[in-house]
Amino acid sequence: MLVALIALAGVAATVGAPREARAEIATQYQTETDLTCQCGCGLTVHSCNHLNCGSGIPLKKEIAEQIATGKSREEILSYFTAKYGEKILSSPTTTGFNIAAWTVPFVVIALGGLIIGVVLVRWRRATDVPAVPATATPTTDPTLRAKLERELDELERRS
Repeated sequence: MLVALIALAGVAATVGAPREARAEIATQYQTETDLTCQCGCGLTVHSCNHLNCGSGIPLKKEIAEQIATGKSREEILSYFTAKYGEKILSSPTTTGFNIAAWTVPFVVIALGGLIIGVVLVRWRRATDVPAVPATATPTTDPTLRAKLERELDELERRS
C-alpha cells in the first residue's frame, strides 16, 4: 500500500513538472536502474528497499547532483564505472570478454543440440532392419519340415 502511494506521488510529481524536470527524473530513474546497489542486496540502486541503506541513498544523491550539473546518463555511468569498476553496472557491457560470456553458452547449447541430432539420425539409420522382399521364398529343409509336422501331430493327440 505504501509503495503504491509513493509511486502515485512520483507520477503526480512528474505530470505537473515542466519538461526539463521530467527529463531529469527519467534520467535519474534510468541511471539508478543501470547501477547495482553496493550494500549486498543484489538490487539496483532504484530498487534497493533498505530503509537506511549505506550505499543506495548516497548513490541516489550523487546521481541527482551529477544530473543537476548537466551530465548525461552515459557520463554518469562512466563516472561510476571508473569509481567502482564494472561490478556496479546492473548489466554487463558488450565489449571484450563480456561478449564471450553472453554468447558462448548459446553457441554451446546449439552445437550440443546439433551433435545430438546427428547422432540420433545416424543411430536410427544403423538400427533400421531392411524389409524382406515379397518375392523371396523361404527355403526349408524337407527333413525339418517333416519333423515339425510329426511333432505338431503328436502335440494334438496329447491334448
